[in-house]
This record gives sequence, structure tokens and C-alpha cells, in this order.
Amino acid sequence: MRLRPPRQPVVGNAEFRAAMSGMATTVSVVTARRGDERIGRTVTSMLSLSMNPPTVLISIDIMSRLADLIAKTGGFSLALLADDQAAVADAFAGRVEPEERFNAGQWSQWPSGHPMLLGAVTALDCDVIGSIETGTHVLFAGAIIETETTASRSPLLWQRHDYRGLTGLD
Repeated sequence: MRLRPPRQPVVGNAEFRAAMSGMATTVSVVTARRGDERIGRTVTSMLSLSMNPPTVLISIDIMSRLADLIAKTGGFSLALLADDQAAVADAFAGRVEPEERFNAGQWSQWPSGHPMLLGAVTALDCDVIGSIETGTHVLFAGAIIETETTASRSPLLWQRHDYRGLTGLD
């Protein structure tokens, strides 16, 4: 997607972050695997895109190893974290070394080989069916090819720079 320059001055980064922090979002982890390499990142920029085909959209830093791996494998997995999985969110947000991130939580793998987080509210395995570069990020559209949902779990939310639950503000 080519973005045209804005016609008016835009807000600064701090003002943008403050404005967006008011939005409560499910905390998710995007992962991919190629050979022995597994990589992942905590994200809040994902959305349900379409029912036909069932598709989600994720936003990944275009310069990241994760974006490169997703492009090379043509797939990714996505886990919508449960409210007791903040340690997983922290690990994949960079609070532990990359080689230790998969020590947080319990992991299996999808038939595709991509990592699957056990105990998530919802876990998805996705086949990339399209991508759009926006300059600093790439949006990957992933058709959902496998899913595991645990209806009894509540999501981990991110709002105002902190984790939240559905039961109210902590």
C-alpha cells in the first residue's frame, strides 16, 4: 500500500501513543518457525479481517526477523493470551533474551510446524494469503487453517500501558 503524505501536520509520537493507549486490546503473540529457528513477538496490532475466507490481519515491523520469517515460510501462528499469561507477553515483548522466550508458557506445534501456545484463549495457525508494506510495517493477511479455542478462558488486555482483565481495572 502506498501511503501519500498527509495534507496537514500530524501529531507527535508521544501524543499518538497517549491517544492509542486508551484503546483496550487483546494481547497476542505471533510466532513462526523455519527449520530449527522459532521466533515470536508480542503484538496488539491484529484484527479479524474476513469470514470468507476466515482471515486475520497482523502488523509486524518490516525490519524484524519475524517479518522475514513469515515472508519466507508463508505462514504464522497467533495466540490470543489468557489473563494468566502475562509472563508470556512479557517474554515475547523483549523482557527476556530471544533464545529463552519459548521457556515462558507451554508450547506444542501445529501440523504446519509453527509454534502453538497451549492454554491460550484462542490459538490460530495461519497461511499468508496477502501482505501490504506500509513503510515501517508489513501487514500480513493470514487465512486460518487450524484453531484451538478455550471458551472458559478470559483474555489478557492491554490498556493505558498496563495489563488488564475483563473483571475491571486492576
